[in-house]
Amino acid sequence: MISITVTALVFGVVFLAELPDKTALAGLVLGTRYRASYVFAGVAAAFTLHVVLAVAAGSVLTLLPQRIVHAVTGLLFLGGAAVLLFKKGDDDEEIRRPENQSFWKVAGAGFMLILVAEFGDLTQIMTANLAARYDDPLSVGLGAVLALWAVAGLGIVGGKALMKRVPLALITKVAALLMTGLGVWSLWEALAG
Repeated sequence: MISITVTALVFGVVFLAELPDKTALAGLVLGTRYRASYVFAGVAAAFTLHVVLAVAAGSVLTLLPQRIVHAVTGLLFLGGAAVLLFKKGDDDEEIRRPENQSFWKVAGAGFMLILVAEFGDLTQIMTANLAARYDDPLSVGLGAVLALWAVAGLGIVGGKALMKRVPLALITKVAALLMTGLGVWSLWEALAG
């Protein structure tokens, strides 16, 4: 059974963490050059694959004693918050333009771009942590994939407008604050037993 609470929490955390990521900006660039639905199909498929891998990795962590899992996830959340707060801005990456606008070429370009760019990314690690923390792979997976799809959709369709209205620094700070809260909470649970 899906937990709406866990799904909503995961959605919020992953959504905020992914917004300032270079893949959201890559989706924006692809969306300005190609048919949005084609780009979204490829990007959504790549994000789905990443979430499945992350949830599987996080589910393996549930086999460990809960105190250890809480301590490890707490430290990883705090590390993720530090990465968000202290990372330097990424240079714009050049995106190779497919020769034509066919569905398979455009969706394939979006899929490959996200597939490569997201391996070991903060949101993939965060999704694995959340899967370990809540021991609810379906709810965590659903929340994470919906968040990633939402960010991709925003990036592809309306990224420019969002970035003009909401400063990227604010989005990053809110995501870091949420991750810090989850990290401190997990560490407290590990210590309190």
